[in-house]
Amino acid sequence: MSDNALLGLSDEHLVSLANGHRLQPAAAAAFARLQAAAADAGFNLAPASSFRSFDRQMAIWNGKFDGSRPLLDADSRPLDALALDERQRIAAILHWSALPGTSRHHWGTDLDIYDPTLLPTGTRLRLEPWEYGPEGYFYPLTRWLDTNLARFGFFRPYRRPQGGVAVEPWHLSYRPLAKSCAARLTPALVAAAISTRPVAGKGHILKQLDDIFVRFIRNITED
Repeated sequence: MSDNALLGLSDEHLVSLANGHRLQPAAAAAFARLQAAAADAGFNLAPASSFRSFDRQMAIWNGKFDGSRPLLDADSRPLDALALDERQRIAAILHWSALPGTSRHHWGTDLDIYDPTLLPTGTRLRLEPWEYGPEGYFYPLTRWLDTNLARFGFFRPYRRPQGGVAVEPWHLSYRPLAKSCAARLTPALVAAAISTRPVAGKGHILKQLDDIFVRFIRNITED
């Protein structure tokens, strides 16, 4: 896989799934096997998000930075982005959204999942932790995945709080490919991509990129 693919600047490494979603071929095949097993258990395992390009991630990032997209605190309460200084804003965004160039969704190894048949009629999918917890409508799926993910090569990189990215029980990663992608991603590679593109707050980002890698990018759960 090229550096551009690693950074979300190319989609040469992907194949199509249903409904416009894309993954690397090996990840797509593994997810199909996981879906089949889930179906046998009575679940309709569907992707809510898969590959996301650098430009798409940048649009999300910039929208949260300038206040045109909702920004939440660690307890999922709305924040006024423009009331925060740039360093505070960057930290708040990173809790929920990856920096462009660093998203695991760039790699074609990771996807967000849900079961549309468990989503109550008229309810919008929010991708918030409570939906997948004991009081949430996806909890039966969560419990099934707890038991079955590993045998298909998947794990949850944001399984529990570690002082960086929020808990994301919906986020699955295909370990055999994601591990090598993570090893190749470096601050220097990301800095080169960000410095020539209109990423909001990039002056402050570049100054603290090593710390961002430690706290938000490499700080994942491996089990």
